[in-house]
Amino acid sequence: MNIQFAPTDLPLSRRLQTASVLQWVFSFLGLAPSCIVLFFVLMFTRFWLVSVLYACWWFIDWETPSKGGNRVHFLSNLRVWDYMRDYFPVKSAVPTCFKMATFVPVPKNAKLVKTVDLDPRQNYILGFHPHGILVAGAFTNFCTYATGFRKLFPGLDSFLLMLPLWFRAPFFRDYIMMAGLIPSDKESASYLLRRQGGGNAVVIAVGGAPEALDARPGAFTILLANKKGFIKLAMEHGAHLVPVFSFGENELFDQVENSRGTWIRLIQDKLQSFMGISLPLFHARGIFQYSYGIMPYRKPINTVVGRPIRVEKNEKPTVEELDALHQLYTEELSQLFEEHKGKYGVPEDQHLSFV
Repeated sequence: MNIQFAPTDLPLSRRLQTASVLQWVFSFLGLAPSCIVLFFVLMFTRFWLVSVLYACWWFIDWETPSKGGNRVHFLSNLRVWDYMRDYFPVKSAVPTCFKMATFVPVPKNAKLVKTVDLDPRQNYILGFHPHGILVAGAFTNFCTYATGFRKLFPGLDSFLLMLPLWFRAPFFRDYIMMAGLIPSDKESASYLLRRQGGGNAVVIAVGGAPEALDARPGAFTILLANKKGFIKLAMEHGAHLVPVFSFGENELFDQVENSRGTWIRLIQDKLQSFMGISLPLFHARGIFQYSYGIMPYRKPINTVVGRPIRVEKNEKPTVEELDALHQLYTEELSQLFEEHKGKYGVPEDQHLSFV
């Protein structure tokens, strides 16, 4: 395979963008296991007291993730996230895939698009689609302030749901809580949605880990047909539903062929059902070359926040009521995609595929 190396005369801003995304990829893939190892290694050194004191703190603070977390607004507003936003992408021609010599002009950077105002006196569930490989759009838009969520939707605080497993990792749990992440379980979401006075936007990547196995350039497969838990949650708390579609989310990584029915997919599905996390075999570009690695491609991410679906509080909805609201949500998401796809390079004959 021919390797296309990055130019040596890249401006400093480009290098800072790459460094910002590199630390985010490491945080997503490697920081949790590193923190676990560090916790146990310290136990056998002269710094053992650090682990002991943290264990005491962990016991006292055990319920915090399910009670809104511990967001630090200063950290969400750091300059490093501006560089991460501008990575998707910078204003230049960039490779469209790991092969050489294919370049296209692209917009300046990732952006969050508002279609209508959201009343800060209400609580909301934002259904984020598609999940992608590393949910880059959801993190950039709702865990950082780089794309202007707080300016576009004043009075709303966003909270992104993440697998509860990661909140069992020492040190790492505190880091992700400071970014506005909370466990993806009913207790954690309900705590925010039942707050009086509104102002809470709970962001759920509805397709979850399984949808990541279908994430690849040009794919528009949405796992939604049997996803009704978030619908029921909205009805129980009277939280309005807002469909969100992130154009470009699936363009950031290539994935090893794993069509349904192949042995690779069977193994991935088994591991996902057992471990709760999916293991997509993905690749994109490297740090100093554009041919191979786990850094995402410099592709634009345009996350469009749709119109809210008004939901009346109903603590014991019937199956028919759930199905009706689920169908309405599916239609609104499909309409949102159809209305905006032409702006972001999606072919006119391309439609969402719901499974």
